[in-house]
Amino acid sequence: MIYAVKKVTFIADYFVICTADSQTQLNAIAEEIEKQLGKEGFHPPGIEGEKVSHWILMDYGDVIIHLFRKDARDFYNLDGLWGDSPKIDLEERVLHIKKAMLK
Repeated sequence: MIYAVKKVTFIADYFVICTADSQTQLNAIAEEIEKQLGKEGFHPPGIEGEKVSHWILMDYGDVIIHLFRKDARDFYNLDGLWGDSPKIDLEERVLHIKKAMLK
């Protein structure tokens, strides 16, 4: 889930919240995000909770990525805290772009 939080907090414009099924998957997601964004020239000033945590936080300045194991996501309930913020539906946007390209 992606929340546009710019109007409700000064710490970031967007929060990305993701759930992984295992610690291995959680670490793989974090590594792939860091790799792909690094290719685009984005490097996080900070990463917290790597390797042995149920919550990895990747701080990219205006975008903060929260990677959780399900139990940690339920416990910390960031969706409840930020859930009133506008949500960005990437699937809908990708579908819209694909339709526009087919015209």
